[in-house]
Amino acid sequence: MADNSKAEDTASDSVEAAKNASDKKEKLADQVMQNPQVLAALQERLDNTALTPSSYIETLPKAVKRRIDALKQLQVKCAHIEAKFYEEVHDLERKYAALYQPLFDKRREFINGEAEPTDAESEWHSENEEEEKLAGDLKNVVVIEEKAEAEETNLKGIPDFWFTIFRNVDMLSELVQEYDEPILKHLQDIKVKFSEPGQPMSFSLEFHFGPNDYFSNSVLTKTYKMKSEPDKTDPFSFEGPEIVDCEGCTIDWKKGKNVTVKTIKKKQKHKGRGTVRTITKQVPNDSFFNFFNPIKVSGDGESLDEDSEFTLAADFEIGHFFRERIVPRAVLYFTGEAIEDDDNVCMLSAFFIKHPVHRNILLLF
Repeated sequence: MADNSKAEDTASDSVEAAKNASDKKEKLADQVMQNPQVLAALQERLDNTALTPSSYIETLPKAVKRRIDALKQLQVKCAHIEAKFYEEVHDLERKYAALYQPLFDKRREFINGEAEPTDAESEWHSENEEEEKLAGDLKNVVVIEEKAEAEETNLKGIPDFWFTIFRNVDMLSELVQEYDEPILKHLQDIKVKFSEPGQPMSFSLEFHFGPNDYFSNSVLTKTYKMKSEPDKTDPFSFEGPEIVDCEGCTIDWKKGKNVTVKTIKKKQKHKGRGTVRTITKQVPNDSFFNFFNPIKVSGDGESLDEDSEFTLAADFEIGHFFRERIVPRAVLYFTGEAIEDDDNVCMLSAFFIKHPVHRNILLLF
């Protein structure tokens, strides 16, 4: 009997303790809910939750969700049609590149002094024509002397045409070192070549050089591989063709002329004998010509480090700029007229263009 009474007392105490704890929790909850700051924070959280699109979708009936999934299926099909559109645009680019080429060939001839423009071909009316006419009257005094000087120097073509473009464009001038300059003065032409029909989408840049003391190649190439299809794992991210990889070429440097490496001397101490010797070794050197030895995108899915991603994204952007701006409008970059236009375009493009390496560089339109 005593044991039963003791057990009943223990149970009663437990119930009483639980009731007291519950009362304390309710009292604490009442105090918390009476705090204006706590109420405001809770309300804000509820508001934010209500404004989240995904949270709204979750509240919809199952039948409506089913219809939304059907819309997504349609959207994927739209992305594939859009990819086909860009493939046909690439075919059009190839077609019109063939029409541009005779004009670019003539441009090369004028630049390199292989041909002289006729009077009709060289006629150009500038916006400052009246001012130039007045200035021309003042220049008549020295015309004879200038003609004599031109005959003496036998100047042909447009000297340092492409090298001047490199100097004028910030994106390119940042890559050019002082020891690159004598080499770039031998640059005679830059061409864009598109992949053939039926081949994977790509384009190549060809840099044509005259004979020089630095390498034996007459042409240096850089090929950019492109992708124009929705990603299977993320089809809604498709925004048009993008560069996904690039491939350079081997430069056949003449002995002692490779500007992409430099020789350093380093003292090395022998661990056993303690003697010191001087060794020489070659290390990478900053140069524009590293452009032809790009970082390779890993084909096994391994990610690049942050610096490599940045370098590769910059490379893609430069290749795209050569293709879309420099080659088609070379004379305007030589004179500097296109530089101001690009500044205005860049201010607008900053709102639209995304180019981390995972999205790469969006091309076209």
